[in-house]
Amino acid sequence: MPSTGGEPVLLVTHTGRTAAVRSAQLLAGQLRDKDVPVRILASEAGALGLDGVEVVDSEPAAAYGARLVVVLGGDGTLLRAAELARPAGTPLLGVNLGHVGFLAEAERDDLGVLLDRIVHAEYDVEERMTLEVSVHRNGDEVCRTWALNEASVEKAERERMLEVVVGVDGRPLSRWGCDGVVCATPTGSTAYAFSCGGPVVWPEVAALLVVPISAHALFARPLVVSPDSSITVQLAPERTTHGVLWSDGRRSFDLPPGSRVEVGRSDLPVLLARVHPHPFSDRLVAKFGLPVQGWRGRPEDMS
Repeated sequence: MPSTGGEPVLLVTHTGRTAAVRSAQLLAGQLRDKDVPVRILASEAGALGLDGVEVVDSEPAAAYGARLVVVLGGDGTLLRAAELARPAGTPLLGVNLGHVGFLAEAERDDLGVLLDRIVHAEYDVEERMTLEVSVHRNGDEVCRTWALNEASVEKAERERMLEVVVGVDGRPLSRWGCDGVVCATPTGSTAYAFSCGGPVVWPEVAALLVVPISAHALFARPLVVSPDSSITVQLAPERTTHGVLWSDGRRSFDLPPGSRVEVGRSDLPVLLARVHPHPFSDRLVAKFGLPVQGWRGRPEDMS
């Protein structure tokens, strides 16, 4: 029988990666040895093959009552886990078993240290801004969703451009013929927005990003606006094709011509657990393999 004492740790695993499955099995065994209850998703139970754990459905209630959601995979797995952790207010702790893994806090080799930090609750929790996103047609709201990284309005047909009018704080800004528009958080500035030419924004900076995708216009630079601003992306009713709204690349919604997408800061953040106090600059250097030879900082900064 699974342990019922104390708050459980929910494991969310990329079961398509052998390394992730093995790491989840190892961590689950070590947690149980420390009398920490373990919870897993029913959709992953068959691949993990764990005994003595609590099995729950893959729905938002899965993270309620958990002390942590530990994610074993890449950023895509962490975004999936965020859908469970955010409504429960449960911190996420990512173990990178993917490629860049910008949202992850630890690497596979850190599992021993990670176990100790989880058992003794020795980690910091930081809030990450999320986006509230709504779609309107003919004056009616037809969709509402959210995003941790970005909400992107993109063309649905490869051979045709979108005609969009972008506005900020209820005022029109510019009209673009483009492949789309990315509205991102600072967390998402190193994801899709970055690949579209947007700036890297430090996580503690409160701001929203607007990044056009392949826009045919003189004024089509990335914008950084107030975190309290409202961003509007209106699909022109004429001379345009259907579009699609993507939230974190996971949830999509069809956008006929004339649709209006509104994006703003959400009141409900995502919580990330941190066990390493490394500056964001170090994370950038490590994840992107940036050249720093020749740096002449203080000796203690060179380690």
